[in-house]
Amino acid sequence: MFHSRAEPALNIRHLAALAATVRHGSVTRAARAINLTQPALTQAIARLETDLGCALFERGASGMTATAPALLLAPRAEAAIAHIGSPRVTGTQVRAFLALARAGSYAGAAEATGLSAASLHRAVADLGVALGQRLVERRGRTVLLSPAGARRARAFGLAMAELRSGLDEVAAYQGKVAGRVVIGAMPLSRARWLPETILRFARLHPGVDVAVVEGSHAELVGPLRDGEIDLMLGALREGGAFEDLVQEAVFEDRPALIMRAGHPLAGHDRPLDAETLRAFPWILPGGDTPLRLYWEAMMRAVTGEAPPHVGIECGSVLTVRQLLVGSDALTLLSPAQLAVELESGVLAMRPTPVPVRRTIGLTHRALWRPTAPQADFLALLRTVSGQDFA
Repeated sequence: MFHSRAEPALNIRHLAALAATVRHGSVTRAARAINLTQPALTQAIARLETDLGCALFERGASGMTATAPALLLAPRAEAAIAHIGSPRVTGTQVRAFLALARAGSYAGAAEATGLSAASLHRAVADLGVALGQRLVERRGRTVLLSPAGARRARAFGLAMAELRSGLDEVAAYQGKVAGRVVIGAMPLSRARWLPETILRFARLHPGVDVAVVEGSHAELVGPLRDGEIDLMLGALREGGAFEDLVQEAVFEDRPALIMRAGHPLAGHDRPLDAETLRAFPWILPGGDTPLRLYWEAMMRAVTGEAPPHVGIECGSVLTVRQLLVGSDALTLLSPAQLAVELESGVLAMRPTPVPVRRTIGLTHRALWRPTAPQADFLALLRTVSGQDFA
């Protein structure tokens, strides 16, 4: 299970005060806009300045002039407040509900946050009252999100992602080492593309953390949409409903037939006809993956019939490698994923009988606004792919 980053512990009302004052340039107009008294708004900004360790406004006779940190944080605060969707929601409630949604139980959320189960239960109950929605349903010791709860969890996750980015940008302006890039890595990206990018990025931003979360598309797309992952790398999907996601093609991969060294098909000119391809067992990933679909299309093109039964379904390259070494099975994989084994002679490869190509790229949220380090990571991904996979 993916464990997300710690959530910012900022006060949502303080953030609303900041955003309103930047937008209106006046304490009077800002207080009126968010239904606060002027003393309360002034106190909220002062507390936020103390928490951040910097001035957010220059006070003068003409009003409140936003400083650079305020201009960095205010758009993130506006976006976060829009995702949260209600002025009655508190930061404590948001963090409690996200912990519960991710852990699936109050006990698990308590362990993850260090708070008591009772306080978490109270915060989530108060949140439901504030929103006028039933957010959770109990199933014994397990807590399931209602449809409204699932929507709120995603919105709150995106709000926290905006605030993390805003705080990182303010810290970077202050000259502090800050920032983090979280990458969801599907199998092919782990071979050379992602490692080389990380090495170059670490030299460029030695103080910025990089976290790699491995998984399939199905396992990673949810955390990406929830704001827990910044980027997802791997085979792009075709024909899906991705209105909220942006896919960018980066390079083309050409999978090959992979087998053990000494395999009856290795190093021979034996034609890869229908009879030959049906004579050996196959090891392939599940039926919903692009690679499996490409294999099925290849088999139909060669045999003119439905693809043969796949006795072993496996998406782990390490496991597939061992299965190939100990059998006469075949698989369809990118040579880049098994470069060491192919170069050492442990495994062998042959080109596919008909061309198989898949598009590899990156996926991010449609409204994602990367921080400067995240933008640099994106640029390096494009540069490395052009050099190593042309």
